[in-house]
Order: sequence, then C-alpha cells, then structure tokens
Amino acid sequence: METARLFKLVCVVCIASLIPTLRANVAETDDYWVNKANEARKRTLSVYHPDPYAIVDHFHERHYDNSTDVEEREEHEATAFAEEDDTEMISSSTNSTRRSLSGNRGKRGKWSKLKGPCTASNPIDKCWRCQADWAKRRKKLVHCVRGFGYRTTGGKRGRIYVVTSPRDDDVVNPKPGTLRHAVIQKEPLWIIFKHDMSIRLKQELMINSHKTIDARGANVHVAYGAGITMQYVHNIIIHGLHVHHIIEGSGGMVRNSVDHFGFRGKADGDGISIFGATNIWLDHISMSKCQDGLIDAIMGSTGITISNSHFTHHNDVMLLGAHDSNKDDKKMQVTVAYNHFGKGLVQRMPRVRWGFVHVVNNDYTHWELYAIGGSQGPTILSHGNRFIASLHKPQYNEVTKRDYASESEWKNWNWRSDRDVFMNRAYFRQSGNPKFKCTHTRQQMIKPKHGVAASMLTKYAGALDCRVGKPC
Repeated sequence: METARLFKLVCVVCIASLIPTLRANVAETDDYWVNKANEARKRTLSVYHPDPYAIVDHFHERHYDNSTDVEEREEHEATAFAEEDDTEMISSSTNSTRRSLSGNRGKRGKWSKLKGPCTASNPIDKCWRCQADWAKRRKKLVHCVRGFGYRTTGGKRGRIYVVTSPRDDDVVNPKPGTLRHAVIQKEPLWIIFKHDMSIRLKQELMINSHKTIDARGANVHVAYGAGITMQYVHNIIIHGLHVHHIIEGSGGMVRNSVDHFGFRGKADGDGISIFGATNIWLDHISMSKCQDGLIDAIMGSTGITISNSHFTHHNDVMLLGAHDSNKDDKKMQVTVAYNHFGKGLVQRMPRVRWGFVHVVNNDYTHWELYAIGGSQGPTILSHGNRFIASLHKPQYNEVTKRDYASESEWKNWNWRSDRDVFMNRAYFRQSGNPKFKCTHTRQQMIKPKHGVAASMLTKYAGALDCRVGKPC
C-alpha cells in the first residue's frame, strides 16, 4: 500500500513539473524547458519592482524637458488646447481623428517623412531620432527606453550582426546571415539588416536572450508566416519592424539556441509572443492582421515597455496575462506608451489579468467593443490618453470592460483615469480608491502630458522610414 501511494505521489510531482512545459507549446520531456522556466521565474522576481509607482515616475524623469509639456489648466479648458510647442503641431484641430501625416506615398508604400526640420514629440524619440548620425551610434538607443522596461539593454554589449538574407529554409540549422541564425546565438548581438527584405518564417522565431533587432535603415517585414517568440528569455529590444499577416505555425523541430532544439507544438498565430520573459522593449513597430493576438505577454512576463507602435486591422490586439489561474502574472508590470491604436481594431488595447499596467499618452482613434479591459483585479493607470469613440456604435462608447466579476468585486480594482481626453461621448469607468494618486519626488515632478497632446505625441508611431546619414 505504501509503495502504491509513493508511486502515485511521484507521478503527481512529475506531471506538475511538466505543466508549465506543456502550456509553453513544448512537446518534449527532457529537462531543458523545465530548467528554463525555473530560471525565468527567478528573473521575474528579480525584475519585479515592489513599488511600481516609482517606475511610473521614472518614466518621465530623464531626457525629458518641458518644451513639449502642456501647462496645467482647468478641466473645462482642456478641450480648447491650442498651446504653442517646439514640435510641429497638426494643421487641423486637435479634436480631429485624422492623422497628421503629410506628404506622398513613396516607393515603399508608406508615408514619407514630414517636410521641414526633424521634430521629435515624445521623450523616447527626443533621445535619438533627430540625430543624423544615429546609424553610427545605434547602441545609444538603449539610453532611450522608459517605463517598466527601463533596464533593457538588448545586445548593447555584443557585436553588430548584419542580416543579409530573408530566407528561412532550415529552422533547425539556420544559415549564417539569416535572422533566425542571428537570434539563436548565445552571445549578445545587435542585429541590423543590409537591405530591405520580407521574411516569411516557417516556424516561430525563437529569440535568445541579450538581443536587439534593429530595423532602422531598412524596410523589414515579418509577414505571411509564423510569428516572433520570446520564451523564458530576457533583455531583448525589437525596433522598427513591420509584423503582419502572421499565421499558425504547424509545429515541428525548431532551434531556439545554438546548443538546443526541440519539438514545438502548433503555434497560435501571435505576432509577438512574450512568454515568461523579462526586460523587453518593443518600439516603433507596425502591426496588423495576425491570426491570434498582435502582442501577448503571459506566464509571469514583466519589465516590459511597448512604445511608439502603430496597431491596425485586428481583433485581439494586446493580451497581458492569459490565464485566471496563473498568479505569477501578479508580478507583471508593463508600460504602454505613445502608441497609436488605429483603424480596424476591435478590443484588448490592452486586456489585463492580475498585473500593473501604465497606459500613458496613447491615441485611441478606433475600437469596436472596448479599448481597455481586464479581470482578476489588475491595476490600470490611464494617464493622458485620447479616446475617440465611434459615432456609429454608441453602445460601445465605454473605454473600459471588466470581465468575469460582479460590480461588488471590481469596484475595488484600481482603474484610474487622469488627464485623459474623451471624444464622441467616450467614457472611462473608474474604480478603486477615488483619492488614488501616484506620488512624485522633487526630482520626478514631470507628469504625463494632457491627453489633448496625444495625437502629437504619437505622430510618428510605427516603423520609421530611416535613412543613413539623415535624421529618422
């Protein structure tokens, strides 16, 4: 009897140890992914900040002058904002849903840069964008990250790796010069592209730790194949990619490191999947039309900033926390800043479970069902965003949506709105402590700009048309 009980106990322990692996799209039974998961949990605890408000303050502390700040004014005057600024303002009223992108479509099928001197409208872009020698100082980009991903340095300590081929023929033994070969290396790398290219991935692109994918200076599309995965890794920057028309991966043998490959189950079709990963910065990415989500960050991922990106034509845009039972996501801390949520979007911008999310100075010009949602008591701070509801669907004017909870439960969740702008009868249903505020130290007095400036702050959202020797 005792032997039988011992046998059952051993079986339960073995099955429990495999659960994270099975949910990670892994079909192998060796210890590799189990060990990776354990290491990732330790990194989650080390990256998690016990006082997230300090990071919210930090977001505006460095490389940020007052030249583009909107002066504080009475609430009834906010919608009449017309203050002069050192950046180029949009030619029409700030209350217009039209994006301020002048110029003609170039050969690459994207909007050309605005004529006249380079203007950077938010603190991240101000740090690098108007410098003509950016291509000679690519790694200076790491000094520009703000928010919860502020410690991310990517491949700063490594050499430059130049991708010369868009091919993805062999996912187990990728050829040198391909993006897959670059991202599986164990050493830190700063990955750039020799020329414009469209990359159709046969299977998920498994990125190893300490990598920067820097598409500045080239028009790089990851499209019509599998998506990008960061699983149990850390310290990754992705900048300047177009990611669209991502489909389910069929599954099979895939290499994730120079010293390991294994069988992967069928991928969901996410554009970018962040799974148990920490210190991640996604910046100036254009995303649309993926089979599942555009961006998923789940399974205890934390220390993430998603900034300056442009999202269009998709249903489930951004999922932060995938399972009600996964309490590791209580450690999730994500900054969503300076993004444009544009045409053809339906919901999840983002949708949050458990974690702490700072949604700051984004421009929401389209949604079908709701913009920001969540469950399991997340903290969501909405600061200085602009929300424009659809005139044709007044039943969906509410920005927020709480799932799987009665009002008696969600009324205690801290969902706070400050300095947001609401148009076409859009509204944000706040909850939690009405006196809830983020405290700022004397050195951290700069607050998010008012939502009336959101269209300006997100003016250059998405992949940029950078040319070597010229400001982006």
